Amino acid sequence: MRYVKPLSLFQDVLMACTKKKGRLLGLDVGDKYVGLAVSDSSNKIASPLSVLLRKKTNIDLMATDLQSLVSEFSLLGFVVGCPLDRFRGGNPEAVQMKVFIDELSKTGKLDGVCYTYWEETFTSKNVELLLQPLTLHPVAAKTIVDKFAAMGILQGYLDYANKKQRSESSE
Repeated sequence: MRYVKPLSLFQDVLMACTKKKGRLLGLDVGDKYVGLAVSDSSNKIASPLSVLLRKKTNIDLMATDLQSLVSEFSLLGFVVGCPLDRFRGGNPEAVQMKVFIDELSKTGKLDGVCYTYWEETFTSKNVELLLQPLTLHPVAAKTIVDKFAAMGILQGYLDYANKKQRSESSE
């Protein structure tokens, strides 16, 4: 896995899409779960996908699961949610994202997959507020929160990248 700047990832996807279809995967990395969302084939709309259990002992299994998703959905890159406004200050959540990505990279199973970080502050909180009126089992609520937070992260990225790409092509 290699890090690329946010717009570089989208430009890589656009260039690859002229040759073949490529999609993006959004990740909301938490202490216990990683919420996943996938873009449509035109990279305009994000949809919630699933949740992976996160443990220090199962990073290899997670890399295998992500490798399967790369193949199944023709994924070209990951958009990893990170509290960017606090990234430079040594924020523990931001450090956690970096450690997680480093661990995935060390497995060697995701070579060739690019990733970038995208602002994720309050995505989980926003979903929690939407779910408040519902009576859900705590585990069900948590998995819904995680995958919909991943969707919010990915959709925010897609909206920004598509808007930026449209404005650059109209100049």
